[in-house]
Amino acid sequence: MASVGTQIPGAIKLQEGNPGGVVTTDEIFAGKKVVLIGVPGAFTPGCHKTHAPGYIANADKYREKGVDEIVCITVNDAFVAGAWAESLGAEGKMRILADANAELTKALGMELDLTGPFGLGGLRTKRFSAYVVNSEIKVFNLEPDFTGLTCSLSDGLLSQI
Repeated sequence: MASVGTQIPGAIKLQEGNPGGVVTTDEIFAGKKVVLIGVPGAFTPGCHKTHAPGYIANADKYREKGVDEIVCITVNDAFVAGAWAESLGAEGKMRILADANAELTKALGMELDLTGPFGLGGLRTKRFSAYVVNSEIKVFNLEPDFTGLTCSLSDGLLSQI
């Protein structure tokens, strides 16, 4: 499971906007300071109303601290992730990337099984926030119940950088 000191694996493909909008983890993290958040699902209440909007609202404050990019990953298809980014007004503030096959989620040990009565359709990402410098996690906040909204919120991470 990811923690402080974990290296983000290179060459994992994520999608932005549509299935053809492929970006790699090397392109995102190598040589950069990046805020990374993982969410259980686009358009879900906690993700849509609280978690992601906090990072979008604080985008300028992160840039003032030297952060190059804010990136959100979600195990959704690229069209859903793109529509979610548009609905949040994330352009220019936070990149919302589809981890459609959960490759990065699995590589970081952040898999969350949400089959059954909760019904988000299977494998998702545990809710977390991280500050990554040149592909190495320097700060890592994992929600204790994997879905709550306590330690992974934007103001908390902002104060840790």
